[in-house]
Amino acid sequence: MKHRAALVGIVFVAAMCLFAVVTQSLAQRSLEVRVDRWLEVKQVTNDVTFEHGASRQAATVGDRLQTVGDSIITGKQSTATLFVDTGVGAIEVGEQTTLRVRALEIAPDNGRITRLEVPMGNVHLRVRRFTHKGSELEIRTPVGLSGVRGTVFGVSVQPNGKTGLAVLQGKVKSAAQGHSVGVARSMQNFTLPGEPPSAPVSLKDDTRLRYDFETIVDKGVRKVRLLGQVDAVNNVTVDGISQVTDRNGTFKSDLRPMPSYLKMQVIVTTPLGKKQTYALALQ
Repeated sequence: MKHRAALVGIVFVAAMCLFAVVTQSLAQRSLEVRVDRWLEVKQVTNDVTFEHGASRQAATVGDRLQTVGDSIITGKQSTATLFVDTGVGAIEVGEQTTLRVRALEIAPDNGRITRLEVPMGNVHLRVRRFTHKGSELEIRTPVGLSGVRGTVFGVSVQPNGKTGLAVLQGKVKSAAQGHSVGVARSMQNFTLPGEPPSAPVSLKDDTRLRYDFETIVDKGVRKVRLLGQVDAVNNVTVDGISQVTDRNGTFKSDLRPMPSYLKMQVIVTTPLGKKQTYALALQ
């Protein structure tokens, strides 16, 4: 009995030692991933928030997004610039945009895997060519994915998830609904909710706005709204409110009571970050 008890004790101690070694190894590996991968805030303008877990604070230069869920959120007339660790690239975050970390990992061949999410807004990326086959950089939007291995491109996301993509250099894979298309240099496309990506067309980077005013009488009250059209990949705001455009780039603003003199501010932004502001008036 004593011999059996001693043997059980030895096995128990050995098991505990093995458990401790494995636990320490996993902890070190987790720590290494967290320390070795990050997005660092290099520039902020106006109202930019850094969100980490339940913590929300004003973003400052030097803040690092290191864990899944870490986010940068920009307000009106606010922007941020982030650098990806080891000089992989830079990300310019446009106004009224949320950028969130989905994964920051290291591939078996020491490549960098960076997966980000943009629920709404505009981001413009400059990514150098990867030197490892295992490296990935991926942007997820509500309707699909954009994956690159080194390029200059921009993504615009509307409130319903519609995503515009414009590629200045390199090539981006645009994927949704089980289909994918390659969007090459000087090309653009868009993806609507529930549909595969559209066929790429020549890059326009065009901020032109075509518009008209529609007036109606609703229950004795005269009301007005803006009818507009822009390039289908662009984002549009009317008096700070993001609009949804269809496959032709047309949109309708909300109806509002018509004052004696109406003014509207419309901002058109391309996926590459080019922006134009229009001051519209109706008497």
